[in-house]
Amino acid sequence: MARVRYGPRDEAEITAARAAGAALPDIWSTGVTALWETDADVVAQVLPPPLKPGERPLVRVSISQVDLFGHPLGAGSVAVAARHGAVDGWYPLVMPMTTERALIGGREVFGEPKKLGEVSVRREGPRVSAELVRHGVAFVQVDGTVTGVLPVPGTSEKTDFYFKFLPAVDGGGLEGDAFLVHCTRRERIRELTAVTGRVVLRESAYDPVADLVVRELVEITVGEKSSDQSGRVAERVGARSLLPYIHQRYDDVAQILDAPPREA
Repeated sequence: MARVRYGPRDEAEITAARAAGAALPDIWSTGVTALWETDADVVAQVLPPPLKPGERPLVRVSISQVDLFGHPLGAGSVAVAARHGAVDGWYPLVMPMTTERALIGGREVFGEPKKLGEVSVRREGPRVSAELVRHGVAFVQVDGTVTGVLPVPGTSEKTDFYFKFLPAVDGGGLEGDAFLVHCTRRERIRELTAVTGRVVLRESAYDPVADLVVRELVEITVGEKSSDQSGRVAERVGARSLLPYIHQRYDDVAQILDAPPREA
């Protein structure tokens, strides 16, 4: 009888698949990172409990591209500085990905707020530009000119905070509690340069990062990086406290009723 590929795998095949996934080679990406300070009350509003604002109201945008075994992948993240207990880290609000595989794995395993989108990084001589695009809107644009080579830092660790949960089958809340996940990334950099430029945030009903207004631009860099990550469940979070924030995860049609921020 012919093998049906949707049928069950045997134990040896499962073990082989796990071993292959654990032995991936170093994968280097080229990415632009921008860091700025926004309003403290803005950061406080977007953080679900038990997360608290970090020491400074910082926003970090990362926009990267990589050739993944012959397949191009674009990956982005818009995150705010946050703290959980004694741990300082980042709380991503949106993580555009250009492939379904990258999106599904991160969402199902870690609870990452990944969404399909367009991600671009371009470098022509000293000029650098990068964009995150969804629903036809380039809601984040970073561009500028390379101004100098920066010292290559050693291996560093960064923590991202995610909430892993399941919406209820009946549409009324969540199926049980959520889990606050600490995802630790060990990052290596082999090339890093400073960029003098700007960050443009455009109004988008589905990705309203324009609310994270740029008050003071801290830095823009472009570099080549490689990283690996591991996660752990740090705390169970009651569904009731998380419900006001779960629209962050989805393209909620009701979100188009949210008014854009009033101009100062």
